[in-house]
Amino acid sequence: MKEKHAEIRIQTSFLSAVEKRILVKMAKKLPDWMNSDHLTFIGFTGAVVTAVAYVLSNLDIRFLWLASFGLVMNWYGDSLDGTLARVRNTQRPVYGFFIDHNIDAVTISLMCIGAGLSPIVSLSIALLILAGYLVLSIFTYINAHLKGEFKISYGLFGPTEFRLIVIIINTMFIYLPLQRPLLSIAGRMFSLVDVICIAIAGILFTVHFVNIIIYKKEYERIDPPKPYKKNADIQ
Repeated sequence: MKEKHAEIRIQTSFLSAVEKRILVKMAKKLPDWMNSDHLTFIGFTGAVVTAVAYVLSNLDIRFLWLASFGLVMNWYGDSLDGTLARVRNTQRPVYGFFIDHNIDAVTISLMCIGAGLSPIVSLSIALLILAGYLVLSIFTYINAHLKGEFKISYGLFGPTEFRLIVIIINTMFIYLPLQRPLLSIAGRMFSLVDVICIAIAGILFTVHFVNIIIYKKEYERIDPPKPYKKNADIQ
């Protein structure tokens, strides 16, 4: 198998600079026995906690606090596993790429499905967000393979900001009547959270579409069309 080199990481999100400094400090204080796989497991466990807590919030809305705690766990493990490898110079580009992004797909699926089974948002809208997130992730992975650039964030928003928005929504839902119908479309009632989540999904799909247009022009320059030769021999 061809050796895979680490991609150039592009992160321009609102919290990226502060987050990077905090993560490096945290990584340097971790015990020697802890490695990136342990942190990946913590991040995955956080996603499971979030999903289960969302379902349990049907019994008691205060389980949303546990859902938010799971998001913090997920951030801790998911953001720190790569940082620890870079701080210790123990990167494994092939293994890390394979494990990290497969786990990411599972964790976002768990959290979105869990949210869809909670009183916060309908399952159909939660799955719409999941589809938008996965579509944008696929674009990111394709671009990383073709150009060696891995975009962690788009504009001012990345995974950390996304988690923070969800935590804010969880907290607001505990104290405010956000489940009340806000508007009706084609006979279906939508709450404020429904509208916010639809907007988030719309942003994800829009970012994906805009970046396809931008990078299509760049890839056309890199790989221009070949002249057509009639009756050319097929090699």
